[in-house]
Amino acid sequence: MTREAINPESMYGSVQYGFSHAVRSDRSTLIHCAGQVAWDKEYNIVGGDDIGAQARQALSNLKEVLASAGASPADVVRMRTYIVNHRPEYLEPVGAALAEFYGDVVPAANTLIGVPTLALPGFLIEIEVTAQVG
Repeated sequence: MTREAINPESMYGSVQYGFSHAVRSDRSTLIHCAGQVAWDKEYNIVGGDDIGAQARQALSNLKEVLASAGASPADVVRMRTYIVNHRPEYLEPVGAALAEFYGDVVPAANTLIGVPTLALPGFLIEIEVTAQVG
């Protein structure tokens, strides 16, 4: 059971931006996590207009879902990050939240997608992952 991040030296460095170019895995059970937003258990949006705070809450929710499925950030093989009205200045706070989420684990492949809106007003970011476990 391995999860190998693929980051060719002939390519631009991506890990510093919170993603790997690809992930190769030989594990057998896929876990498809629904996109998570900055809601807490009482449906409060955590972070208000702070994209970094909303990202941390969404990623905290993902950690909880992953743990309930028997997985962790080390098992994530694919991530998609949706940001409302994306601006370049969002990269730093979102990247910092991703670094906290992964810790010492090399990040999985991630695509950042700018969108005009999410499911409800007030949501600035939604993050979904796919993980694999043995």
